[in-house]
Amino acid sequence: MARLVFLGTPEVAVGPLETLVACGHEVVGVVTRPDRRRARGGPPVPSPVKAAALRGGLEVVEDVTEVLDAGAELGVVVAYGRIIPVAVLERLPMVNLHFSLLPRWRGAAPVERAILAGDERTGVCLMTVEPELDTGPVHACAETAIGADETADELRGRLADLGSKLLAEHLAGGRAGLPPGRPQVGEATYAAKVEPAERRLRFELPADVVNRTVRIGQAWTTFRGARLLVRRAVPATAPEGSPRGGVPGELWGTHVRTGGGGWLRLDRVQPQGRTELDAAAWVRGARPAPGERLGGEDPAGTGR
Repeated sequence: MARLVFLGTPEVAVGPLETLVACGHEVVGVVTRPDRRRARGGPPVPSPVKAAALRGGLEVVEDVTEVLDAGAELGVVVAYGRIIPVAVLERLPMVNLHFSLLPRWRGAAPVERAILAGDERTGVCLMTVEPELDTGPVHACAETAIGADETADELRGRLADLGSKLLAEHLAGGRAGLPPGRPQVGEATYAAKVEPAERRLRFELPADVVNRTVRIGQAWTTFRGARLLVRRAVPATAPEGSPRGGVPGELWGTHVRTGGGGWLRLDRVQPQGRTELDAAAWVRGARPAPGERLGGEDPAGTGR
């Protein structure tokens, strides 16, 4: 077993942290982001990793330099979301669970980029952290298929489970027991953060391509001059009574016409200023005319 420092922030990092503790490792410090307000005027809320660490009686800090003298032999990084200074890496070697099959999709949004690109497979790699972004040697990987309708959150959760198993298996002997790192081989691609404008639905594309944007989360379009978030959808056959031809974006019940003669069925939506609801319930309330279109001018005027 090893003395470790853990660096992470979101819910997806909680499982790997709990796995390390359950395996008997001594986690001498947990580094995460400062508490944040979720709602205007509300109290600051700890990150999911901080909440889990406190439940387990672990020491939590916000500055990684505060744990450099804790006697750890290794840092474990999972969705930390910050650049680790070179001076820190020189004192405390670290490994990272990266949610892609490196060198494909280095960077901030590997899960989202894999879905948007239509990748059929992805995985998680246990790699050495180097100053350059996600370029370090890889110690172990686990591969998995991407489900045709799997969302980014669902896939990320599965990858976290696979990564937890990698940590349990390959850190049993501490840093010295890690498999030798191998250089990354192949063409590197970069997973830049997905900007809000990229989440706007482009109904002129084929239905399965449009649905990739829905699957990464926060996908949006417009209806009658207001934003409409599309939370869940699925490619579908043409609805009964819809004419042939037509314009992408036309709404027929819960179905939207897409490019190439396809259709996307809306399952869950969230109108601007309202809570999420079934698309069928939204249609009953909005009563769109047959052929009325989604899309058009962005009311925010920014594409964000």
